Amino acid sequence: MIVPPRLNAPIVLVHGLSGFSRLMPRRRAVADYFPGIQAFLEASGNRILCPRVTPTASVSTRALELRTILLRELGSQPFHMIGHSQGGLDARYMISRLGMENQVISLTTVGTPHRGTALADWGIACWSRYVCPVLRWAGIPDRAFFELTTGSCREFNESTPDVPGVRYYSVAGICEADWLNAGWRMTSRIVERVEGANDGVVSVASATWGERTDIWAGDHLNLVNWPNRRMKRAGEPSDRTGDYGRILAQLARVSRPE
Repeated sequence: MIVPPRLNAPIVLVHGLSGFSRLMPRRRAVADYFPGIQAFLEASGNRILCPRVTPTASVSTRALELRTILLRELGSQPFHMIGHSQGGLDARYMISRLGMENQVISLTTVGTPHRGTALADWGIACWSRYVCPVLRWAGIPDRAFFELTTGSCREFNESTPDVPGVRYYSVAGICEADWLNAGWRMTSRIVERVEGANDGVVSVASATWGERTDIWAGDHLNLVNWPNRRMKRAGEPSDRTGDYGRILAQLARVSRPE
């Protein structure tokens, strides 16, 4: 097992759509969004933050919430960011459009649909007329679902350019059909027909961003260390802690932007 280095700046883990920092029913922690990752990285002396933002709000709303939390917790201190799925878009927006570019050293996106996902296109076309009124009646924001479509992300990329001085990296996932349950196989086929290889939700083509992209074998949630028992039975390692250690090894060579 790789031992992650201790970085000289905090690391912020940003959750994706419908995510959370930690589930604590009756004040007892039962699940982390990044299970095992925070403890693994903290064991080397790293300071890890896992902010919680509104699960299904728009990218701009979540980015503003993220900025507010980080300014409160870190002040003017520089930091690294690792964002999963929509969390990577939230981080990009915060850096590019909310004046945080001088504090962010690097952003590593994991399974982020930078160019949208055909799954969101399909979901909006087939289900939005039924699901969205229910969400709105319940007071649950629904904007995020629309903003993950390919058209919306095309507009997002035009208005949210990368910032010189911030280092951008990415991770994409490829999951074999045999490693997916019936529901995930269906979503994977929807994405594959339009975009090719994917993690069940986001294609490699959409997740590729920045100066370097690593490809991991795993489904969309396994990329943040949720277990995939089918992978394990097939003899494929599904524990991601070592992969996050390698991310930190890469970040250890990155200097603060001037």
